[in-house]
Amino acid sequence: MKTIQPRKQRKMLYNAPAHVRYAHFSSPLSPSLKTARKVNSVPVRTGDTVRIMRGERKGSEGKITRVDRRKYRIFIEGITREKVDGTAIPFPIHPSKVMITNLNMDDKWRSQALKVEAPKEAEKPTKEEKKPQRKRRKAQPRKTTTKTEAPRKRKARQPKIEKKEETEIG
Repeated sequence: MKTIQPRKQRKMLYNAPAHVRYAHFSSPLSPSLKTARKVNSVPVRTGDTVRIMRGERKGSEGKITRVDRRKYRIFIEGITREKVDGTAIPFPIHPSKVMITNLNMDDKWRSQALKVEAPKEAEKPTKEEKKPQRKRRKAQPRKTTTKTEAPRKRKARQPKIEKKEETEIG
């Protein structure tokens, strides 16, 4: 059951388990990767190269150094913020605000999931070669019963009651 209430949406987002949060970390791919991989978006990982598409750092590009699933933020190499005392700290960015320009394919599971298969147009059967579909059975008209043909009703089972022998108290 899905809900459209904002408070329940936020609650589901904040209380989501790790495997659901992983899906929320998807970012769109660059147009060249979209055509090459035949996928529109992929969850970001450490080592991916991304370009920031929103905010004051729009247009900046760098590698992902850290992914914080608890706070729904990623940290990009070279994107920092200066604190009051002068030290630089990494600037957190939401993964939906970036576009993946280069994928980190070190992981065999990820490379297997994004493997592009050649289209099999030659093997597709034509309309004539397709098997004919089974015909549906026509619905049979319901039998109407008269009072004399009405089915017998079963008697309700009575629960067995055990009788306890009364003992004399004396």
